[in-house]
Amino acid sequence: MVKHSQATTIRDVARQARVSAATVSRYLNRSAPVAAETGQRIQQAMRELGYSPRLAARALATHKTYTVGVISNALNYAFFGPLLRGMDEVLREQEYRLLMATCIAGQDRGNLPFGPHNTDGVVVFANTVDDEQLIEWHAVGFPCVLLYRLPPGDLSFPCVNVENHAAVRQLTEHLIEAHGRRRIAFIHAPDYHQDDLQREAGYREALRRYGLPYDAALVLRGDYRREQASRAIEAFLARVLSDCDAVVAGDDDLALTVLGALYRAGVNVPEQVAVVGFDDQHFAASLVPPLTTVRAPTEAVGRVAARQVLHLIRGEAVERETLLPTDLVLRRSCGCAGQSLRKGLSESYHPQMLVGR
Repeated sequence: MVKHSQATTIRDVARQARVSAATVSRYLNRSAPVAAETGQRIQQAMRELGYSPRLAARALATHKTYTVGVISNALNYAFFGPLLRGMDEVLREQEYRLLMATCIAGQDRGNLPFGPHNTDGVVVFANTVDDEQLIEWHAVGFPCVLLYRLPPGDLSFPCVNVENHAAVRQLTEHLIEAHGRRRIAFIHAPDYHQDDLQREAGYREALRRYGLPYDAALVLRGDYRREQASRAIEAFLARVLSDCDAVVAGDDDLALTVLGALYRAGVNVPEQVAVVGFDDQHFAASLVPPLTTVRAPTEAVGRVAARQVLHLIRGEAVERETLLPTDLVLRRSCGCAGQSLRKGLSESYHPQMLVGR
């Protein structure tokens, strides 16, 4: 018996055909070979369920809202201001509206705020939308751009990121070479985003280059929520402070939390413990001491993402992956000071290092 249902998805087809949703997506888009017997099972499942990818694609083509949705796990941190400003600037020029909403990966499945029913395309921050949903959007050709993560499998969604690995490697090398730090802690941002893992990889490579042992006890994993960061970091620092002379924070918000925890513990920065961050948010230069960090072009990421999603909406070609450059900004929190900041830096460092106050 044929099941006619407008709610049928490729996940239903995959279940009926006893294959993965990714296999159904590859079959529908002809993006990779699928065994003949597997293709027959998929076709039979589509007939039995009354699933028509052409109808879904046609609905997308005729239903224009002139809106683009941004789905993130949070919007109430300083980091998102430049990101959203960059997107909005580009979209307004093309008379599109930017809609924003938050969701929690794995918890809002089936109840996402944006999709083909109410937007022309979406920009997805990190891992806030699960792989199965991305596969389903890909199968019907829904325009989607990923920020700070790669697409699952062989899906062709464009993604936009910044250079993470080399930047944190250079930042950690600077702590070792210029300031003699040897017991360096690393604090992950919550939720284990892909870019955060790349940053830890850069930290670990710097330790290897200088023959320093990796100590898991000096790494705070991101298995806590952002609003729990203060308690998690204070507990972590209480355990490692006696054996730690520097902290590499996964982003500037975390570095700010570290500075506060060290201040309350009576620890002098940078004399006793150096602290560095990532992003160079607007407050970084105004902290006491001013924060050494990595300058990431967050607003430019937003502009690139908006242009990419507009290209997809119009059926134009896009870059599969865009990686924007980052720069080190050396300030007081690592131990640098005055006009001598450029002296003694290794030639392996980024040629466009910036000197802050």
